[in-house]
Amino acid sequence: MSGIFGIYNFDKRPADLAELNQIAECLAHRGPDGSGIWHSGPVGLVHRMLWTTPESLHEQQPLLSSAGDLVLTADARIDNRAELISRLALNDLLPNELSDGTLILKAYQKWGEECAEKLIGDFAFAIWDSRRQEIFCARGPMGVKPFYYFRSPSFFVFASEIKAILQVKGVPRHLNELMVADYLVRVFEDKAITFYQQIYRLPPAHCMSVSPQEFKQRSYWALDPYYETRLGSDREYEEAFRDVFTLAVKSRLRSAYEVGSTLSGGLDSSSIAITARNLRKQDGTHIPFKTFSAIFPSLPQEDLELIDERSYIKAVLAGGGFASHIVRADLLSPLKKLEELLWRQDEAFFAPNLYMHWALYSAAHQQGVRIFLDGIDGDVTVSYGLESLADLARSGRWKALYREAQAISRQPGVSARPRKYILRYGFKPLMPKPFIELWQIIRGAKENNVFSNTAINKEFAERNGIEKRANKFLYNGFTPFTNARKKHLLSLRSGIIPLSLELLDKTATAFSLEPRYPFYDRRLVEFCLSLPAEQKLSNGWTRSILRRSMEGVLPQEVQWRLRKS
Repeated sequence: MSGIFGIYNFDKRPADLAELNQIAECLAHRGPDGSGIWHSGPVGLVHRMLWTTPESLHEQQPLLSSAGDLVLTADARIDNRAELISRLALNDLLPNELSDGTLILKAYQKWGEECAEKLIGDFAFAIWDSRRQEIFCARGPMGVKPFYYFRSPSFFVFASEIKAILQVKGVPRHLNELMVADYLVRVFEDKAITFYQQIYRLPPAHCMSVSPQEFKQRSYWALDPYYETRLGSDREYEEAFRDVFTLAVKSRLRSAYEVGSTLSGGLDSSSIAITARNLRKQDGTHIPFKTFSAIFPSLPQEDLELIDERSYIKAVLAGGGFASHIVRADLLSPLKKLEELLWRQDEAFFAPNLYMHWALYSAAHQQGVRIFLDGIDGDVTVSYGLESLADLARSGRWKALYREAQAISRQPGVSARPRKYILRYGFKPLMPKPFIELWQIIRGAKENNVFSNTAINKEFAERNGIEKRANKFLYNGFTPFTNARKKHLLSLRSGIIPLSLELLDKTATAFSLEPRYPFYDRRLVEFCLSLPAEQKLSNGWTRSILRRSMEGVLPQEVQWRLRKS
């Protein structure tokens, strides 16, 4: 990750060079490999460089177009480089002349504000367009790279972190009670607000144009809940998934530095680590691939039975080609480095286990790793597929519903009867919310209610409309008629995803390290959403397509494990 910042004074005041230098220092932890400042009249841009890709070693930002009418500052990794080079007719340039920033700038020159939808990768960037006297900004589809901004009648300012925005004179520091309310009831679906009034996040897959006269923000990309991939056989689905997944991993191996990966022993991190190792072997790299695992050997036996994954980790490592590094998570404290974590986050954060990621990042940094692959949320991208049971119930396919529920209940370690899966996943999602609440009252039971938290001041809750607001977000899009693909889509749209990615991005800055997430590859996300339901849940196996496509790749005990600690 790198650091970006920009300011546009609508009242024509010249950008303050001393202030820009101060902000460059404020963001130094995001980019120790270079600093750049550009300013002209009322506009100033700042860039802090963290070298990651081979092309970034030769890159200078802010980046000016040859005519000098466009200036870019970007935190970006673009994965469809070959496609863009061809479409932009840049084949005559040397690879080291084609940084990812150059490709973004050339894409804007050709397609204007439509450029963001042409880019595959993780990015947050801003372009000053002197011809139009406006700043164009865009953030990647899943929100891997953070982008914050503040706008008033007199100026507009943006940055990779809130602390840089707060350096600017005239930016207020007022607590946003709505964000406090969301935090207290654990609802994070508003992807724009922060803990600071008037300081916002640019939502994932959004772009905006800002000038003194106009402020436009729109979504440039969205998942299609109606498109379905139809292939001829299970084998074809498996091969297609393996191709897209391998491409997602390969795209994230492009680096000028050492690459490492988490290895927890679960399906996701194990699939990434083994695929990365295999790709490196194909490229002729025989240096062991570095993995990082958190273990808890000193816990009591009853806890180890729930959380000990060393046997799965060892099964992966037994395949060879790895250099394993272990973090003793049982010896760590969640309170260690808390003050520094809070400084890096700029806000209260909802991640009591963040200390483990801190320790993994630290271990990776000590081993010279600068690119860190992470298997976060493979379950969301691939989907467990249990939502398809409601589709079977809705369409009256009772025999198929019973067969699938029976197959689930027969899996090793599953003690629940088929009836539980039929009722919970087959029929309950079809019931209107008032009916479920009435049934709970009759039974004398009630699900965990986010509004019953007695630690929340009643007057505060009423002032901020907590119950109404939480209901709006909690049930937005969910109805008894929501099919499995729509539910999968809503999970992929969850606000906790970009919030978590922002949190991890800022944590990784402590170690000059860039986290990358193969399961958040736009192409893989689109493919998984488009799969028929039977490719996600099949014969009682959740996440069926991932398990089957990893045949011969994963150790069987990992490939077919059902539970993750």
